[in-house]
Amino acid sequence: MTTDHRLALSSPLDLRAVQVQDSYWSSYVNLIRETVIPYQWEAMNDRIESAEPSHVIRNFRIAAGLEEGSFGGFVFQDTDMYKWLEAVGYSLAATPDADLERIADEAIKLIASAQQEDGYLNTYFSIAEPSARWSNLMDCHEMYTAGHLIEAAVAYYQGTGKSTLLNVAIRLADHIDTHFGDEPGKLRGYDGHQEIELALVKLYEITGEERYVKLASFFIDERGQQPNYLVEEWEKRGRITYWTPGVVQREHQDLRYLQAHKPVREQEVATGHAVRAVYMYTAMADLALHLGDASLLAACQRLWSNVVNKQMYVTGSIGSTHHGEAFTFDYDLPNDTNYSETCASIGLIFFARRMLQLEPNGEYGDVMERALYNTVTAALAGDGQSFFYVNPLEVWPAASRGNPGKHHIKSIRQQWFACACCPPNISRLLSSLGQYIFTSSSDVLYTHLYIGTETTLTLAGRQVSLKLESGLPWNGQVRLHVATAAGTGEFTIAMRLPAWSQQTSFTLNGSPVEPEIRQGFAYLTRDWQEGDVITLEFDMEPKRIYAHPNVRANAGRVALQRGPLVYCFEEMDNGAALPNLILPADAEIRLVHNGNSVALHAEGYRQADVDSENTSLYRTSPLKLEKQSIYAVPYTQWGNRKPGEMLVWIRE
Repeated sequence: MTTDHRLALSSPLDLRAVQVQDSYWSSYVNLIRETVIPYQWEAMNDRIESAEPSHVIRNFRIAAGLEEGSFGGFVFQDTDMYKWLEAVGYSLAATPDADLERIADEAIKLIASAQQEDGYLNTYFSIAEPSARWSNLMDCHEMYTAGHLIEAAVAYYQGTGKSTLLNVAIRLADHIDTHFGDEPGKLRGYDGHQEIELALVKLYEITGEERYVKLASFFIDERGQQPNYLVEEWEKRGRITYWTPGVVQREHQDLRYLQAHKPVREQEVATGHAVRAVYMYTAMADLALHLGDASLLAACQRLWSNVVNKQMYVTGSIGSTHHGEAFTFDYDLPNDTNYSETCASIGLIFFARRMLQLEPNGEYGDVMERALYNTVTAALAGDGQSFFYVNPLEVWPAASRGNPGKHHIKSIRQQWFACACCPPNISRLLSSLGQYIFTSSSDVLYTHLYIGTETTLTLAGRQVSLKLESGLPWNGQVRLHVATAAGTGEFTIAMRLPAWSQQTSFTLNGSPVEPEIRQGFAYLTRDWQEGDVITLEFDMEPKRIYAHPNVRANAGRVALQRGPLVYCFEEMDNGAALPNLILPADAEIRLVHNGNSVALHAEGYRQADVDSENTSLYRTSPLKLEKQSIYAVPYTQWGNRKPGEMLVWIRE
């Protein structure tokens, strides 16, 4: 495996060396392994009653010649299988499971049997349009699909040591490399949906084959160049798209939607389809890491700043419109119509982890934590068998049913989706959680997420075993134990200071200590010995969060946060018509312990009709204020009880 990280200050730890043992997060990891992965396998085999059919397994069987039939599902349907296998690979790395591995091996055998002789693999084109390969990169997601296969292959190889799927991925990558590039006779194209770029970097990391990182760099650098390849391709097709066959279009797809409107190094504002954008930014950061490319790093920094400072929701979600699942413009963050696709927050976490490798800045960890603790986990039901695709900050079920502009807003999680990108994306992220907690250099361990973990690594040439204990998200005490430390010599432990903790105290072996603070990290350097313990106490007082004044949707409103958790108000606790609730600016916010959770309680008001017999839509008499107790629960837990309204930003 190559370790060429020319700009990297740190790298993630080997997943096999990180064991998550956390009172909060272990339940999620176990839920993925024990329930979600098996459930998704059943869904891909179309065995979930009343759920949208997947078609995935059947498509592969048809492509492999094992049965007859026509292709079913979206043109990128294969990716459901690949993301599932990636999650399985991560899960097996942490917890071997012979039965699961046997099922996955059979799935891999099926995939390999569907691969064509020249290395090409895509069941849609093999079944439905074998003569149309690589002719519609704008619409048909061929390289996006290939990228997810490559990611799955790398994860499965790392988790099991088995190379069958990796060999399939190498053959497919080599096929793509023979067709695309800036050499004479090759196509100077790139996919409409980014993914292949970051996948090729992973393949390079595992094989050391420099052609793959060169090809990834080509796809990034070629994007947005003039003349625009995607537009020329569209013209050659007679201005017809895959999505509207036979219809000649007057105008091509908005290139901003594809992040192909200008070269990536010149882009300053996040635009277009949110998932495509953050996948591309992740790949850009990857290439900055491996190639020592300072201009790509600068572009990543600009785009990061725009996303998190002007286009991100308080829950760490992105993509404010359902029209194209996309960014709109700075500060346009509506609460009741936003899209905030689960996959987009997962992509933002990918991007944040790469930026942490490039520069240890606590802001990247803050955003990673915000998206993980709120949006990503909110998308998964407590039973692991239903999911949110869209993550709004305000829900009125009647509007979801009656307003076409809000049909995408759901108050109940769904069992499965025709376009099921989000459930397996959740699985692959949470199965690989150990890769996001720490990164390390030769002599520095960076702690980014406070999740109970045991790990072993080498620091300053010493074999070191560490145990991280965390009370988050319910209490703010964190301990990092040095369980073993061979030899002698100084190394550094750097702990992220969460932005939500206004006061953080440190002790070393029971005595107060003042670490060096730089860019949101606390640094302690010493000749660490077995038995040393760092203890952190975070400020867990509930905080009132106010939006920038340019965020019109939140004018006069406040949100509540405690630790990493953003809170919301549900109809079940507060009654209907939640926008009529008012939380006074001076109201005391008290904690309510409910089993393993913490709710928030305050005394507030409800705006009510002064004359219930007056049926006029508008009136001159003001509404009255009635006292009401107000309860807030963690946003990540919403929708797990009785369906109803939900609200994050409350009137103050």
